[in-house]
Amino acid sequence: MTRPVLAYYDMGPGVVAFSSTRKGGCSTGLHGEFNVNQYCGDNPGAVMQNREALCAELGIDGHRLVMPHQVHGTVIRQVAADFLLLPEAVQQMILEGVDTVMTDVPRVCIGVSTADCIPILLYDAEHRACCAVHAGWRGTAQSIAAKAVAAMQLTYGTHPATMQACIGPGISLEHFEVGDEVYRVFAENGFDMDRISRRYEKWHIDLWECNRMQLESAGMNPQNIHIAGVCTYSRAGEYFSARRLGQLSGRVFTGIFVR
Repeated sequence: MTRPVLAYYDMGPGVVAFSSTRKGGCSTGLHGEFNVNQYCGDNPGAVMQNREALCAELGIDGHRLVMPHQVHGTVIRQVAADFLLLPEAVQQMILEGVDTVMTDVPRVCIGVSTADCIPILLYDAEHRACCAVHAGWRGTAQSIAAKAVAAMQLTYGTHPATMQACIGPGISLEHFEVGDEVYRVFAENGFDMDRISRRYEKWHIDLWECNRMQLESAGMNPQNIHIAGVCTYSRAGEYFSARRLGQLSGRVFTGIFVR
């Protein structure tokens, strides 16, 4: 098995931030090649091998890779040092139904899995704390990015104006076609529809901009918000896309840890 090919993001010294691509693993078919998500129908043995390869690439122990089971909600979970001492079954229970994880424990890699949804990484250099957010359209409509910033303020004393953010690979406005009911959800939740939507044959929503606006409204400096600009739908050969490949395909893993 070849080494996983990761796309790294520069979020400052002392922190590692990345998204996985489809390249460099041992999964096959619609999960090929590099998938570390155990909830999308992949062979468990391949998932485990890919996870081991990811940890080797990052230089961390396997038990320090933390991945929640996401449900398109807004539950945020803090990963403290004592979490690592718990049995694996208890850890999985704590991470069940969680869409955002945050930690200030060094060398604990937290991350989220996506395949068109929007992954967001947050980093507070002052308090050496980081956060990984899964923002699908439901989570985005419920302002999960802004809630993550607020949670870091409450938990770590984070100052939003000094944070760094990266909005990772996800579906672009051009390819995120939605029904009228989804458009109405965003409109009813107070989003500026002139800024985030466009009408072709159907409505299209700009999830990148939705989340960028949330982070800015939460107090972040616009210059500290980086958008990777990678559309998973149009680049499904490199990144997993559920709309192109189906739900039973692999997932992009977007992670972050403080050295």
